[in-house]
Amino acid sequence: MRLAVLALLLAPCLPGQALKESLQARIAGFPGTVSLYAKNLDSGAAIGIGETDKVRTASTIKIAIMMAVFAQVARGQAKWTDLLTVTAAEKVSGSGILDSEISDGVQLPIRDVMHLMMVLSDNTATNMLLEGFTADAVNAYLDKLGIKTTRSLRKILGNGPPAGVSAAGKLPENQKYGLGVSTPRDMVTMLEKLYRGEIVSADASREMLEVMKRCQDITGIRRKLPAVTIANKIGALDALRSDVGIVYSQGGPIAMAITVDGIPAPDWGPDNPGSVMISDLAKLLVDGLARK
Repeated sequence: MRLAVLALLLAPCLPGQALKESLQARIAGFPGTVSLYAKNLDSGAAIGIGETDKVRTASTIKIAIMMAVFAQVARGQAKWTDLLTVTAAEKVSGSGILDSEISDGVQLPIRDVMHLMMVLSDNTATNMLLEGFTADAVNAYLDKLGIKTTRSLRKILGNGPPAGVSAAGKLPENQKYGLGVSTPRDMVTMLEKLYRGEIVSADASREMLEVMKRCQDITGIRRKLPAVTIANKIGALDALRSDVGIVYSQGGPIAMAITVDGIPAPDWGPDNPGSVMISDLAKLLVDGLARK
């Protein structure tokens, strides 16, 4: 009986509960929806809010696309030195440089196109890769990993109708997700597999994380953790901001996926309320999940 009473008295002080209360306090009053999942990959400590809810991925689906490209290269279906051609048909505005700075007809190695997709989130580079590797191939690779909820749905929209639509993208229930659909838990599962060297090979997993460490966007997870090594990928739409990455903290590597949707008004500045929300939550997650 005494032990039971003691447990009840100590319960409010448990780190997991305190962290969840801190996260909920920060989210309280936000007019949109926040979904997240985070896990210390050393200790196994984890926490989530809506972690199995389906979310629009925006550009964070590019992590899955990168993984599928590595897998096909490893199988000999392509070579990193194979050339892809920049064409007007694949050019789309938004993130990156290929649509505005590179002439039609320029040829680039697959590896360079992949780097542009991940480091600068280049949308044209993404379409070039999906033209050769296809969204269906991305989903087939995810199936092999046992990841069934995350789906690549189509290429990034240009001036014409949707292109490169996968079988999953043709389903009526997926129309609302745009480029891709996932859950915070799925995204952290992918990150953990990369960290443990389980995507394609240990060397390939390590290379993919090194690419993600060069992500140029600092408005989300990176904002309040400037001195910490981080491997991440961001996503952005008019009403959405998302960030998926591993924070290599002194208290252990912490994988996290945070999506903020329903942002009231488009704001493409660095202080978008969704980006600020992600940065605050990321700092709370690192402080709360790091081993003392």
